[in-house]
Amino acid sequence: MNDLITDGYVIDLVRNAIFMVLIIAAPIMILGILTGLVIAIFQAVTSIQEQTLTFVPKLIVIFFALIYMSFFIINKIVVYTKDLMEVIPKIGGN
Repeated sequence: MNDLITDGYVIDLVRNAIFMVLIIAAPIMILGILTGLVIAIFQAVTSIQEQTLTFVPKLIVIFFALIYMSFFIINKIVVYTKDLMEVIPKIGGN
């Protein structure tokens, strides 16, 4: 039996996967939230309650954030996948 496979090791793998998702998604989500907050303040000040006013700017900001951060996201995913592929044979045993 391989000494590498323990409950703690599996928990670390899952924790790293969740952390990777947070690292990748957090900047984009923060930009979307900040955009929504700015638009909500604008709507409260001007009393404009148009639904597309909240949706379209957030969509545009998130789209450009994805384009801007695409190299960072791809790099993180590739590095994580390479590390995971090195671990898979150890988990499988033999």
